[in-house]
Amino acid sequence: MKAAALDYVRAHSVSEALNLLARHGDAAKLLAGGQSLLPALNLRLSAPAWLIDIGHIAELRGITVADTPAGTTLRIGAMTTHAALAASPDVARLAPMLVQAVSHIAHPAIRSRGTIGGSLANSDPAAELPACALALAARMVVQGPAGTRTIPAAAFFTGLFETALAPDEILVAVEVDATAAPWGFQELARRSGDYAMVGLAAQSVAGASPRLAYFSVAATAVLAPHAAAALAHGIDAACLALAQDLDPPSDLQASAATRLALARVLLRRTVGAWTEKLAA
Repeated sequence: MKAAALDYVRAHSVSEALNLLARHGDAAKLLAGGQSLLPALNLRLSAPAWLIDIGHIAELRGITVADTPAGTTLRIGAMTTHAALAASPDVARLAPMLVQAVSHIAHPAIRSRGTIGGSLANSDPAAELPACALALAARMVVQGPAGTRTIPAAAFFTGLFETALAPDEILVAVEVDATAAPWGFQELARRSGDYAMVGLAAQSVAGASPRLAYFSVAATAVLAPHAAAALAHGIDAACLALAQDLDPPSDLQASAATRLALARVLLRRTVGAWTEKLAA
């Protein structure tokens, strides 16, 4: 199939993109890397009247590090590609979970075009980066007609392909606070490059329960707070409590029972790796 007829315009700044969104409203879609949107257009799953290309806005790219009295913050522009994330020494040093997660995203050709902002704004329940954002307690920097606001990751992903972004807003950057605490990222897929049947992004937190963010188990990436709290009583208790957090769907890839069993496998592997690291 081919996409329905539409008009295309390239924005050269965030302000220009915002003006175009305000002008065309719900009839417009933003085009970032296009790795999710273009297939949806060709399948007629999305049929906007206008396509606003933000791929050439320089201010939306780049990775910067800011040191403050509260700690070190990594700021990633929304149009930063997956490949750029994987190649960044700053990301590898301050948020290595993202580097590990990117290695699981599709294939190199996709990673060279797909963007972190596009992935987060798309809120695909099987995507790796929304789960990482939850585990890392990332902050989404959003710009709209009323100015700039920051949305915690826990409030950003609201449902299947839905986020807290207003129709006239653009995700401009993602902020992550650096931590030296143990982390883990794992997923299980039938083939390399396929969507995961189940995935887990986990971040331990000093003095608190870890953040366990699962994907491919619900309408969006989700935290597992009951399992995280139960870890204080051991891995068996945490695996048992996971049933309170996850109610995965059944589909052609796996049944609900299989997904829950695999979620427990990933939790055991992650906690086992943490234990080995702390004992080293």
